[in-house]
Amino acid sequence: MRPDAEGEALVERMKTLAAKRPRFGQDRITVLLRKDLVVNHKRVARLWRREGLQVPLKRRKKRYSGVKDNSSEQIPALYKDHIWSYDFVSDKTEDGRKLKFLAIVDEFTRECLTLEVERRMTARQVREILEYLFLVRGKPKYLRSDNGPEFVARALRRWLEGSGVGPLFIEPGRPWQNAYVESFNGKLRDELLNLELFLSLEEAKYVADRWRLDYNHHRPHSSLNWMTPAAFAASCPAAVAGQGCAARGSAAPRPSPHTPNATETLTPSGT
Repeated sequence: MRPDAEGEALVERMKTLAAKRPRFGQDRITVLLRKDLVVNHKRVARLWRREGLQVPLKRRKKRYSGVKDNSSEQIPALYKDHIWSYDFVSDKTEDGRKLKFLAIVDEFTRECLTLEVERRMTARQVREILEYLFLVRGKPKYLRSDNGPEFVARALRRWLEGSGVGPLFIEPGRPWQNAYVESFNGKLRDELLNLELFLSLEEAKYVADRWRLDYNHHRPHSSLNWMTPAAFAASCPAAVAGQGCAARGSAAPRPSPHTPNATETLTPSGT
């Protein structure tokens, strides 16, 4: 057999083995080749590179994929503490180091329940924040989020289900399905993050908490008939048997004419 023919036969044998064993690299393929052929490992390495037979990078499996039926349009919040939603917003300190803001919003009252800031945040930290909120405010029926690794972590999902809180994961790449927290994130960036230069993590924590209090207690919200979220929440106690307080926009049911409500004068006025 001519030398070039030997080379072509070797390449074909390498390709056959690589097709059967796509996760094997050149060293393991060389071992398999030597069961039938006398080959030099340097030659195999050269031909391996020439033919582009490098092992492809292993793709991580997606741990969870949400569905359209979990969107805020398909499952709207009907009363206080019915559905909370949470999401991350990124920023930086003056030195270029990352800041990660975690916002948790009650979709019905539009309150920002917490605005946590860290350099990085794990699923365990998210759980600790939720545990605290569950203690001081009570549990929502659902928590809506995207498919970020901090939210879809198996341990966090098991803990939520054990706590009686149903996770609602929206479709990947469809942030508008988590409309209320996305709306809040836009206000956060427009009214705070784009205006402030944070010198440190500690400063970011302080300023973010002050802004959250101002947002809840002093910022009129158009969809709440220009009430503040805190004032609206005060007029709207947690629902009993799925009946919330007065309607405001598409996120709450309108009270029927035969059940007058003290807050019935509230009318939707934008989003």
